[in-house]
Amino acid sequence: MMEIKAELVKQLRELTSAGMMEAKQALMEAAGDLEKAVELLRARGAAIAAKKAERVAANGVVASYIHGGNKIGVLVEVLVETDFVARDEKFVAFARDLAVHIAGMNPADTEELMTQPFVKDPSITVGDLLNQQVAFFKENIKIGRFVRMELGITEAC
Repeated sequence: MMEIKAELVKQLRELTSAGMMEAKQALMEAAGDLEKAVELLRARGAAIAAKKAERVAANGVVASYIHGGNKIGVLVEVLVETDFVARDEKFVAFARDLAVHIAGMNPADTEELMTQPFVKDPSITVGDLLNQQVAFFKENIKIGRFVRMELGITEAC
């Protein structure tokens, strides 16, 4: 059995938000290859998200972001199953990151949003990021409505 160094586990956790044991297991399966382990965890996150997709997400948050210069503003509704997760600071930060992304990338609708490279990490899409959050919180998460306002232009989805 291959020994996995703690630093490599830490690096994988930072990249994916995976739990310690999940990260170590993925690295063991990938024979210590960080890129392969990331792909394994992304695939698992997508599978978890698919299993949870039918569960009702009736709680959540509305996050906002006002871009520098006060010329662009975003409100985004992010839904989750429980109010416990909705109050979690990591969930709230995820919702705010979505608002930042929407401000910068101006998606036409939720479908386009899900396929865009994530503004803070272009190596993943917003859909991949959402799947990571579902895998982390173990709950169904959905991006509800969003509105992006730019002085003189308003686009609602």
